[in-house]
Amino acid sequence: MQIETLKQRLRAAGAGPTHEQRVLRLWAQALPQDSGRRRLQDFLPAALLQALPALQAELQGLARLQSAHPGADGSERLLVELADGQAVESVLLPRDGLCISSQVGCAVGCVFCMTGRGGLVRQLGSAEMVAQVALARARRPVRKVVFMGMGEPAHNLDNVLDAIDLLGTAGNIGHKNLVFSTVGDPRVFERLPLGRVKPALALSLHTTRAGLREQLLPRAPRITPDELVAQGERYARATGYPVQYQWTLLDGINDGDDELDGIVRLLAGKYAVLNMIPYNTVEGLDFRRPSWERAAAIARSLHRRGVLTKLRQSAGQDVDAGCGQLRARAATQPVTLVRDRARA
Repeated sequence: MQIETLKQRLRAAGAGPTHEQRVLRLWAQALPQDSGRRRLQDFLPAALLQALPALQAELQGLARLQSAHPGADGSERLLVELADGQAVESVLLPRDGLCISSQVGCAVGCVFCMTGRGGLVRQLGSAEMVAQVALARARRPVRKVVFMGMGEPAHNLDNVLDAIDLLGTAGNIGHKNLVFSTVGDPRVFERLPLGRVKPALALSLHTTRAGLREQLLPRAPRITPDELVAQGERYARATGYPVQYQWTLLDGINDGDDELDGIVRLLAGKYAVLNMIPYNTVEGLDFRRPSWERAAAIARSLHRRGVLTKLRQSAGQDVDAGCGQLRARAATQPVTLVRDRARA
């Protein structure tokens, strides 16, 4: 379902702008529709009042909890069943964050990512994304939403931007606490500055070498790391909050001195934060995570050289929380894992 479809149905049931906003606000914030001091029958049109129970049931069916997997770090990975039986993953993060999915599967095919192994199954509707937030908020507070789950948000751009608009208005999420993550599709840099809700931006960098980037992200747009950072810097200066550059740290692949020199060249002096995340091991793939001591030394070195670097432990390590792993384990058809270290 799309948010616009939901709005049309509310209007067809007699909702005016105030009624529509109220229904959307309570849904996005996981509050009962009878919340507040005013009785529904004193506020909503009779036709809308009559249609509301069936509509609520349909909204709840957009994202149902199939299983929950709490981690020792305070995270909780949720396997979410959609109305058509497909499943996606959301992750409740420590400090009131939530990572949600924008697609079932993904077409980018990052060689170190489980989600990309199965390809793209379908797009999520904008209402299905908001429904993930509502489901999570029914479990605990959510004050930050990051579009870093299954899928490439730029490949479902209209729906993602519609979800961001609702979450940043009726959903009461601060705009800089809505994070759009992308491998760097040029359309993102054209469209994001135009919205009334301008999210923070996270760009998947992973390497400073164009050739290696093409191998690690084989179906990403052919944008070089230099071009990616230049576009990110323009967006950061326009919005007033820094771009987050994502770097999955792969032992022996993108953790050498040449890469560290490249990071300093690209990011020193930029309005940016480098999020360095040691690889979350996927069974069947030959990529490895470096030791925590090695990762910490890299982060300290970059910080001393003028790059604000945050070393992040990927949430839910103890419950195999790498994106796509939970869905793959639950699928009736096993995911075929490709072992191809030569491409890296």
